[in-house]
Amino acid sequence: MRIAIFPGSFDPFTLGHYDIVNRGLTLFDRIVIGLGRNSTKKETFPIREREEAIRKIFKDEPRVEVQIYDSLTVDFAREVGAHFILRGVRCVADFEYERNMAEANKNLGGIETILLYTRPEYAHISSTLVRDLYSYNKDISAYVPNKLR
Repeated sequence: MRIAIFPGSFDPFTLGHYDIVNRGLTLFDRIVIGLGRNSTKKETFPIREREEAIRKIFKDEPRVEVQIYDSLTVDFAREVGAHFILRGVRCVADFEYERNMAEANKNLGGIETILLYTRPEYAHISSTLVRDLYSYNKDISAYVPNKLR
């Protein structure tokens, strides 16, 4: 069975994230969306709220599960039996960061990282953008899956 984790803070989970998971399902038998705790980021939405929201989005997709983790990503992958990390790349800066992380994760845990390029229509969407809009009470419905609207 090909199991991948899709790690991130997902604060919030955007259409870009949703697209990466759905495209990843064509490559993997199961995807575990890992909500990591990032001590360097200030949360906008509580982690339990994000977990429940993502579960709701994928409630009809049995091959997707959601878990919160508080460890190194490679350790979380090992814990859930994953041999792959799934990541999305929007731009060159993302690629450079992800390449370095992929090398570290390969060296630390022998886990392969699979990068999917973001579709052009989602490349401008980031959780940071959505958080900023939300903080100014702007409509974020164009950037998040229907079930979050």
